[in-house]
Amino acid sequence: MIESFSTYERSRSGKFILTYMIKYLSKVLYILPESHLGLIPLIFSFISVSVLEVFGIGIIGPFIGIASNLSLIDTNPKIYWIYNQSGISSKSHFMAILGLGTIVLFCIKSFLSWRVQTSVFKFTYKQKGKLTDRLLKAYLNAPYTFYLSKNSSHIIQNIITETKQFANGVLIPLLTSTSNMIVVSFLFLLLLFTNTLTIIILLVIIFPLFIFFNSFKGKLSRWGKEASQAEQETIRLINHGMGGIKETKVIGCESYFESKAAAESKQYAVSVSKFFAYKLAPRVMIEALLIIFLVGLVSIFLLLGEDIQQLTATLSIFALASIRLIPATSNITTGISSLKNSSYALDKLYLDLKEIEKLEAEQFSQSGKENAELSRSMNIDNSKLEFTRQIALESLNYTYPNARDKALNNLSLTIKKGESIDLIGKSGAGKTTIVEVILGLLTPQQGDIKVDGKSIYQHPKQWQQLLGYIPQSIFLLDDSIEKNVAFGVLDGAIDRAKLDRAIKAAQLEELITQLPQGTKTIVGERGVLLSGGQRQRIGIARALYHEPEILVLDEATAALDNETESSVTEAIKSLAGTKTTIIIAHRLTTVEHCDRIYEMKAGGIINQGSYQEVVLSRNLN
Repeated sequence: MIESFSTYERSRSGKFILTYMIKYLSKVLYILPESHLGLIPLIFSFISVSVLEVFGIGIIGPFIGIASNLSLIDTNPKIYWIYNQSGISSKSHFMAILGLGTIVLFCIKSFLSWRVQTSVFKFTYKQKGKLTDRLLKAYLNAPYTFYLSKNSSHIIQNIITETKQFANGVLIPLLTSTSNMIVVSFLFLLLLFTNTLTIIILLVIIFPLFIFFNSFKGKLSRWGKEASQAEQETIRLINHGMGGIKETKVIGCESYFESKAAAESKQYAVSVSKFFAYKLAPRVMIEALLIIFLVGLVSIFLLLGEDIQQLTATLSIFALASIRLIPATSNITTGISSLKNSSYALDKLYLDLKEIEKLEAEQFSQSGKENAELSRSMNIDNSKLEFTRQIALESLNYTYPNARDKALNNLSLTIKKGESIDLIGKSGAGKTTIVEVILGLLTPQQGDIKVDGKSIYQHPKQWQQLLGYIPQSIFLLDDSIEKNVAFGVLDGAIDRAKLDRAIKAAQLEELITQLPQGTKTIVGERGVLLSGGQRQRIGIARALYHEPEILVLDEATAALDNETESSVTEAIKSLAGTKTTIIIAHRLTTVEHCDRIYEMKAGGIINQGSYQEVVLSRNLN
């Protein structure tokens, strides 16, 4: 009964390990940027080198035995046949040449082994570079909803740190462990054929080793998770402390960030040091166990009264095999440890790529009944999207992921070409959501947006080319003014005429003429060398550089003082009639010039009309 239960438990444990390894490998293959066929030559080279290695070690024992007693050549049929075919008259010369051949074989094996290891590193770091590119592309092209639940420290860590961890902690250990497992398997077969008793004794001796390693499997994963989380939190703290450096210095909270970062650094050091301390154990234990094995094997032979001379050839083979068994077995155990320790990093990369894939599938393959209308409109139309009459927002509905209430509730409105409209309402009314839907960052679950009768979802890229966006907080590169205006345009492709027109329209000419380096002036990180109004004007110029027909301004002047806001508003007003503008404004006095005001509440339009009809009449009442 007890024996049956023990067998059952071992069976369950074996199935669990097999299932875990299959899932682990499936994640690795999913993340791996290159075709999986690229692994086949590596596996083939592992096997080839292992065969050469075992063959070389296998002939050492007979060589030493025959070299010490040349008369054995006559008693060994294979060696005797080779000796006769060689035409060499001297047995000692024959053995010397055979020894030279063995040396050449080992040299070839060593060179091929070096080449294989080199190819492993080359393959791994090539994949690391490709994975970095793949992640950056995936994050840049991810649906906007992905960023609603992710922070920049998570993304930065994945692109920079976790890709390195995938290379060093997953791919290299996986490939080298596979190589070493093949070598160990062949060596075990060699020893099995040489002397079965040696394998039985060896397995009994190393059994405690596997019990020891198995007891740490949960801790290895936990240490990897703790180290990764500590590193991510450190990046987040640096972003916060340095990102708000003015507030940090004025408030005097440097010690807060220092102490928090020190705590995370300590946690990282503890977790990583525990892991590396554990990694040292396998080699020490394996060396000790192999010495126990060698001495124990000789002792057993003596106790059994066996002729120790018969053991000489076996021991010579085993001694040479041990030279490879010790590092190979050690590398396998440390490799498995690295795989477990890096499982958290692997899961982070895997889950992010899967989440982006799922969101993209949901965005571009709407299939539910609620999305039937949008699904029909998502078929891409290659004809040009013309904007000559109006934009119609038709019965738009949108609910954020995991939210209960609708952010947009059957919203409809029409914007004529050249018209300026303003969206007003309390916080949570849906103003920002409708802007994000118009910008194409969010896709409504129901409804459509049409330009002159054509759905924008049939022309997604062409639609966004019509748009210029000016947010409340302008992100500026730590680069020149011209690079910030021509945002995302390669140096050689910057159009000077478009640049000058955008600067003029944004009323930046006076600033440019005052700067010694003009448009080549560096603005500093996040535009720290400029005033708030100057940063907003650069944001306007950036939007105008690409010559959009529609401008979307989301609280573009909310953070400015009255005087600066007034001058920036004048720059916006000067575009009236030439651009269709959609505005969300904090101060209603800045949108008196708008042709139509829409008041929003609970995701819908509750009032519309001119400034006098909506704003002034509401104040009077």
